[in-house]
Amino acid sequence: MSGQDVEGADGGSPYNNSSGCEEDARQTKKEGKKSNVLPLWGNERTMNLNPLILTNILSSHYFKVNLYELKTYHEVIDEIYYRVVHLEPWEKGSRKTAGQTGMCGGVRGVGAGGIVSTAYCLLYKLFTLRLTRKQLNGLIVHPDSPYIRALGFMYIRYTQPPADLFTWYDEYLEDAEEMDVKAGGGQIMKLGEILKQFLTKLEWFSTLFPRIPVPIQKDLEQKLGERFPQQSANSRNAKPQITINNQGKYNCNNSGRKDVSRNQQRYNSQERGGGDGQWNDNDHANQWRARSEERRDKYRDRERERRRSRDRSRDRSRDRSRERERSRDRGRNDDRKHRHSRRPSREKSRERSRRYRSRSRDNKNTRERHRDREKYRERRHSPMDFAAELAREKERQRRD
Repeated sequence: MSGQDVEGADGGSPYNNSSGCEEDARQTKKEGKKSNVLPLWGNERTMNLNPLILTNILSSHYFKVNLYELKTYHEVIDEIYYRVVHLEPWEKGSRKTAGQTGMCGGVRGVGAGGIVSTAYCLLYKLFTLRLTRKQLNGLIVHPDSPYIRALGFMYIRYTQPPADLFTWYDEYLEDAEEMDVKAGGGQIMKLGEILKQFLTKLEWFSTLFPRIPVPIQKDLEQKLGERFPQQSANSRNAKPQITINNQGKYNCNNSGRKDVSRNQQRYNSQERGGGDGQWNDNDHANQWRARSEERRDKYRDRERERRRSRDRSRDRSRDRSRERERSRDRGRNDDRKHRHSRRPSREKSRERSRRYRSRSRDNKNTRERHRDREKYRERRHSPMDFAAELAREKERQRRD
């Protein structure tokens, strides 16, 4: 117990407070002494993974057979050391997203699946082990492989509360250890750059991280700006400038952003005659006119697109109704043909029944004739019948 307390309170703890306040340091030590169990943020069953990725993980042979045999934390670390070579969620060439748009393509991960990577299978295996704080600290400082450390930081990004992310990542934002994060190779990044991307961007290749609340996201960006002021200044300068031309339209080089650079507007106003560097009423009127025209154009485009969509839906409904009418007509014609085709068969069956009845009557008559012939033969050849006939003949003569 004392060994865990010392390890939870040393300088490598993610909850170590570097502000210099002794009271906060004592409070941090108390928190480290409380429990070695990590809190889980979000969905405790899916690890906040994309549903398509989670489904492919659970159905993959590698996770169900190979990783099922690994029962301990150290066995999983050895598997990461030998098997993980990139940090993408899908293996190279296994997922086809060409031609997919909207919710079926890109980072949404809703379209066609693929072969899920060993990195994400092992990440979910770590989640099933329910890592402790000590084990997670051992992952992010592991000396053997940068991929072991990267999966530890990715585990933090998926499972830890957003308010604690900067506390976990702060010490390693300038880490220069390099690794290839792309499936198939070709994208080498430093660990510090990866962590900055985890904190500032929602996308990671073809999937999404859990969303960070807006106030926490602003606080993270502010802390990163204070920590790396030069990079934040470069990112601000990299935004394309949008100006207003002489016709009152927006000029944009790279994107459709609508915010206008005030310095560029003043420069344009000076070119148009405002040499004092201040905006006059004409400049404000031109700006307002340009914005109103742009809004009007966008409104017209939207209305035009709505009309087209309504026309297309109307045409589709008309085509469907016509097709239904055609199918009904074809059904009626088929019924008529079927009825007409059944008439000759009925006539044939009736004819057969009549023939059968006539044949049966003929057979009956034939049998009766044969029976009469047999009786006649028997009477003619029988002496008793001759005597009886002779007696009857005599009786008839006497009466006469």
